[in-house]
Amino acid sequence: MATPESESFVRTFARGLKVIEALGQEAGGQTLAQVAEAVDLPRTAVRRFLMTLIDMAFVRSDGKRYWLTPRVLRLGLSYLNSLPYWRDAQPALEELCARIRQSCALSVLDGEELVYVQRQHAKRILPMSPSLGSRLPAHAVSMGRVLLADLDDEQLDRYLQAASLARLTSATVVDRDKLRQQILMAREHGHAWVDGELDESICGLAVPVRDRHGSTIAALNVSLPSGEFTRTTAIEQFLGELRNTAARLRASTG
Repeated sequence: MATPESESFVRTFARGLKVIEALGQEAGGQTLAQVAEAVDLPRTAVRRFLMTLIDMAFVRSDGKRYWLTPRVLRLGLSYLNSLPYWRDAQPALEELCARIRQSCALSVLDGEELVYVQRQHAKRILPMSPSLGSRLPAHAVSMGRVLLADLDDEQLDRYLQAASLARLTSATVVDRDKLRQQILMAREHGHAWVDGELDESICGLAVPVRDRHGSTIAALNVSLPSGEFTRTTAIEQFLGELRNTAARLRASTG
């Protein structure tokens, strides 16, 4: 993997991507000074990046503020379209949601966070209701535990040493040894249950989605109102349905 110190790292390209990311952090556009501060680069350099992005129709400006255009969505859709199971994910989750009458989602791991790549809402919307592209800390949610369970022991050690384990509720597991145990349990059982660690009102059950080689490529979960379900009742009612849908998505990876 290329690093900023390696010969294969294209620093100018990386800085341009940082400008795009910075513009996506605030609605209503940003001034040149705001963008330069966000990416920690000189204004002259940022101006060149912005002018290039305007020429490519990724950015527009009124002369004072700069904002992204819909063309930027091509970058995100390029990733989604590259996922072999993504086109089948929406109908699969729609059918799952209709059967279990609960919200369900599909996510992938990106560093210390999981990213939603598909989401299907039940009629009763939970207090925290992420959508496509939403990010959540992997350590505090069931899908995150399932995704982390696919790391090998060395990768898991590095994650546990470096991760920022924020305490989000009184139930959030932030002790690194205890979190390791939870992740290893998810690896052993093939599912993860988390109750009230991200939000006190939400619990969740998740399973891995594997490719045909057995590697975890995504996580699938059902989100439930905390207090209405226990680990046992959730497993009894939803684990089989989750695994069936995960198997359907696995068949799409061939």
